[in-house]
Amino acid sequence: MQEQFIPIDIHTNKLSDWLISRRHCNREWQTKVLTIREKINNAIQDMPVHEGITKLLSGSYINYFHCLKIIEILKETEADSKNFFGSYGSKRMKDWQEIVRLYEKDNVYLAEVAQMLIRNVNYEVPGLKRQIAKCEQQQLECDKKEAEYVKACLIARGEFQTLCKQLGIEGQKIKRELVDLLTELPDIYNELGENVKNLNQAVEFYTEFVKFIFGKEHPGGCIPLLKYMIDHGNTTTYEWKYGSPPVKVEETPLNIKFDDEAISSTEDNTIDFGDDGGNGIDFGGLGNSSSDGIDFGGGDGVDWGISTVEVSSEKESQDIDFNISLEESGIVIDSSGTADGVAKDNEALTLLDNPKTRNTFLDELMELESFLKVRLFEMRGPSNLLTVSQLQDGSPILQLQTTQSISEMLNKVQVVMKQITDSRTQHLHNIKHSPRYVDHLTNSLKQKLEIADKMMASQKAVRQRRKEAGEEAHSLQPKLKLIIAKTKELQGEIERDISKRYKNRPVNIMGGVNVM
Repeated sequence: MQEQFIPIDIHTNKLSDWLISRRHCNREWQTKVLTIREKINNAIQDMPVHEGITKLLSGSYINYFHCLKIIEILKETEADSKNFFGSYGSKRMKDWQEIVRLYEKDNVYLAEVAQMLIRNVNYEVPGLKRQIAKCEQQQLECDKKEAEYVKACLIARGEFQTLCKQLGIEGQKIKRELVDLLTELPDIYNELGENVKNLNQAVEFYTEFVKFIFGKEHPGGCIPLLKYMIDHGNTTTYEWKYGSPPVKVEETPLNIKFDDEAISSTEDNTIDFGDDGGNGIDFGGLGNSSSDGIDFGGGDGVDWGISTVEVSSEKESQDIDFNISLEESGIVIDSSGTADGVAKDNEALTLLDNPKTRNTFLDELMELESFLKVRLFEMRGPSNLLTVSQLQDGSPILQLQTTQSISEMLNKVQVVMKQITDSRTQHLHNIKHSPRYVDHLTNSLKQKLEIADKMMASQKAVRQRRKEAGEEAHSLQPKLKLIIAKTKELQGEIERDISKRYKNRPVNIMGGVNVM
């Protein structure tokens, strides 16, 4: 093969070293380029309006080959300044001709364009590609985050709606709606008090069993509160404590701070618990309330002429003296009772409403339930610890019980247990007796709405970031295409220039822009 057809392969990264090692350029070319660049910057300030020049000066760093093209354009625009000897008198033409001469001296231009090619191939083009890829990756991440925020928002709002549905509120004025729910408590307690009466047989069975085992009555009696409620219903704590109904009830109003007011309970500082008598209170069937007062007897009971509930903030913190005789008033109570027959504070609450007696009620209910479960287990076991023959000396209620009858008793106990431990009932109980619980429940609901709102704001922010990333990537694409095109053009110019120096042998710059 003839030498002129043997290609010259030069790797892009070795191009500068190759030119210096072949003595086409010297190592001090960079100091000379500084002077040339300064002249180019000055010459650019005075350029004619021409489409070709505008295109040359856009999107790339001006190099030697651009200067040659500018001179060709100036030959047209500055033709009027050409003299008889063929030289141009235009300062523009002289400036650019001088720049070209400086470039060609010691082949400074070749070293510079080689350096430009290396920089474009190794840094400019990969940098733009990385920036575009980063924008595209950011768009994908924004899509993913937006989906997560949408899901979190739906979950938070779903939890809020579910909890509101469980509580039976709309969720507009949360705290006030929670307090308004307390009107349901009397009906719940009335129904519960009626169901307690169904436990009469279970209580009697348990009492007789304990009496049979120990041979005597249990000290203090077995489950006394349950027995009392079976006989008297859900009365006030005062009546359970002293054995007679109070003359007057002063129930402490709710002390709850609403968002739109200072301290209040309802509009008139009391809560309407849905009593049929309007101003009266019906204490678990002890009497029917009248429109003017409280009737503690039957249908012919005495009308005491006392209003239903009187609120006195001055007396809330006063201690009650239980050691005053009431002989002159005609009211007979224990020596530990109140002097004036007024039920205050917790004594004004019903047994199921009073936290202390409510806990006692639950304890006795669980005690009865445990007894029935154990007795049922014993009777179903292989060896009955207390057989029918052993219970012959006991009362008939002990002898006649079967697994079926005990199961029925247990079912009735569990019905009452389920009612008193129902989540909604407990919510209402806590709302009435714990302002901190109301605040906690309200804040919990509001927090879910705040989370949903925060997720909505995050969605908008992510969409905006995604839009900005998309716009940036879109704006970089034309710039990338332009610099690749300019780099390919520059690489072709370098290959042709080197080829001329080696008798037009083919020159291939390897690893250049062609592999991008």
